[in-house]
Amino acid sequence: MKLQKPKGTQDILPAESAKWQYVEGFAREIFKRYNYAEVRTPIFEHYEVISRSVGDTTDIVTKEMYDFYDKGDRHITLRPEGTAPVVRSYVENKLFAPEVQKPSKFYYMGPMFRYERPQAGRLRQFHQIGVECFGSRNPATDVETIAMAAHFLKAIGVQGVKLHLNTLGNPESRAAYRQALIDYLTPMKDSLSKDSQRRLEENPLRVLDSKEKEDKAAVENAPSILDYLDEESQAHFDAVRQMLKNLGVDYIIDTNMVRGLDYYNHTIFEFITEIEGNELTVCAGGRYDGLVAYFGGPETAGFGFGLGVERLLLVLEKQGVALPIENALDVYIAVLGEGANIKALELVQDIRQQGFKAERDYLNRKLKAQFKSADVFGAKTLITLGESEVESGQVKVKNNQTREEVEVSLDTIGQNFKEVFEKLGF
Repeated sequence: MKLQKPKGTQDILPAESAKWQYVEGFAREIFKRYNYAEVRTPIFEHYEVISRSVGDTTDIVTKEMYDFYDKGDRHITLRPEGTAPVVRSYVENKLFAPEVQKPSKFYYMGPMFRYERPQAGRLRQFHQIGVECFGSRNPATDVETIAMAAHFLKAIGVQGVKLHLNTLGNPESRAAYRQALIDYLTPMKDSLSKDSQRRLEENPLRVLDSKEKEDKAAVENAPSILDYLDEESQAHFDAVRQMLKNLGVDYIIDTNMVRGLDYYNHTIFEFITEIEGNELTVCAGGRYDGLVAYFGGPETAGFGFGLGVERLLLVLEKQGVALPIENALDVYIAVLGEGANIKALELVQDIRQQGFKAERDYLNRKLKAQFKSADVFGAKTLITLGESEVESGQVKVKNNQTREEVEVSLDTIGQNFKEVFEKLGF
């Protein structure tokens, strides 16, 4: 049997992982400005953490979970999304306690798992960056979080992004709308896709989100959630829209957008861009005021979003956005002869400990091959160290671009390479 990676997974090799590190670092920097702190939850959870919060009727639970029984006969699942584990952690660790500052703001990044048909930007092991904010019902929290997502996407270079906005209202509004949707769709049940026929019984709002042609046609004239909002829900949505306007964040109201998870209420949103004629969601989220209580905590408001790293990188690549990744070495040491081997090791370590990115030759190759390696690594400076340099204690350091060089002592390099680096124009 040929050993290879499982279907729907990928090896992220060094040239690509540099882009991942850049995106993750960029997200950390933006989120820090908004006072978010990182939380890391287990990659696997008890099955009920996901099934009860995400919703028993969602595709995630009915079709896509990687769940199994462990050796202690516990029902375990690899996490398919990030919000439910963070809420579970928030409750379990009593982060709602009075002494904890409110609102509490967290971000996470890491792998998620869903058994679905692999395609570009969507894998069975995929990676998500997300944020969760607990403890504020203020619509300003909705808008701040949406604005943070817009800030991140714009700053990293995603182009042509449109914010799609909707509300699901409070539970009362949602229940009234759910009934109206059932009344509207039931007469045309036979014309719906098999999945939507099932959803009509279990979760009719999901029919609005279907990508099947027959379902899209059926919901074209469906009633709008906006006609079923009570006073509280309407006031919240009006406030969100006004604040987005005040911040200059443009949006499109999309009443067919419902998001795929059951825990949302009030504001939901997606940032969508177009790639090769296809609309792609790059970031999405919303409000979930009932989830903390559902996990056994006190009534606590919540708001968050998630974005897929694979999809974001795909969008950036398709839009021709080059990430400013610095891979070049500061110095490469070409080693000539066995007598220079020990000193080369000492020297490269000294340079690294001063904060520079350095490499040396270990393979006793001819100088021409070593110089070629220096070029491949994009080395800014080049040192050739042979037995005569070790004996004299003096060595030439060359600017690998301009070919300018300076002669300095090995002690100077070992103690103050910065001075040599600056002399050569860096």
